[in-house]
Amino acid sequence: MVEWYLFLPQVRLSAADITARARVAEASGFDGIAFIDHLEAPGLPGESIWEAMTVASWVAAKTERLRIGHLVLCDAFRHPAVLAKQAVTLSDASEGRFDLGLGSGSWPAEFTRFDVGQLDPVARVTQLGRHLSLIKQYWGDGGDGDGAVQLPKRAHPIPLVLGGSGPRMMELVRNHADWWNLQANHIDRLPKLAPNAGDARVSVQQMIGFVRSGSDPQTVREVSTRRFGNLGAGLICGDADELIGYFAGLAAQRVERFYVWFADFAAPESLHEFGESVIKPFSGAVAGLR
Repeated sequence: MVEWYLFLPQVRLSAADITARARVAEASGFDGIAFIDHLEAPGLPGESIWEAMTVASWVAAKTERLRIGHLVLCDAFRHPAVLAKQAVTLSDASEGRFDLGLGSGSWPAEFTRFDVGQLDPVARVTQLGRHLSLIKQYWGDGGDGDGAVQLPKRAHPIPLVLGGSGPRMMELVRNHADWWNLQANHIDRLPKLAPNAGDARVSVQQMIGFVRSGSDPQTVREVSTRRFGNLGAGLICGDADELIGYFAGLAAQRVERFYVWFADFAAPESLHEFGESVIKPFSGAVAGLR
């Protein structure tokens, strides 16, 4: 059984817009929602973007069933002791609905602009490895019992999602992750990279140009490609049947979670129709292909 998450960058949207989309996603059969983590909108420094943990907490309070997470939090932005405490707090407040997505940082320009983090990508991944061990220690999962443990301890599992594709990151995935996520602009590398994820479950981030009932397929493809054609294979356009076939192909490659990124910025009508025409019939359609 695959899981469906709405990937919703909190850029150009009000808090009310984000809440509304989260509630529609929940009502439409999505299992979770994931946000981004940046100090400025990547490539759009003049646009508004909300802080990642705060918006996740707000959406958790406004929903009942959706799991909440990120693709992914930037390790450099928070001390591991603070992040460990935030994760436990949000997990408990949401009754176990929080996933901790974490990465080493993907937008070095903001490191320079805001004087945070390290520019050397190797150093960032090395630091992430140390911080992952510390977070587990703070949760009481360190094993040797010699380090500081925070109270209260977590009452629910907090799945760890790691994003990235380099060899050093994949080693961290094998050693620490419950889930490994492949970002949209590397989706064509899935067959090569997935075997390196070890026991971690596989998820992918996928941009879609969803051709809704009554819409013009050519227009949807043109607009989606103009906006997000730079993602290459990370953008797929099609109607419900075409998307079911596409996602079934990914599921056959041991992908168990889809972070769906809508080229129309997750219009509520798209979320509702996607739930009815793709999510609900997907399991039956896949079973019929076997």
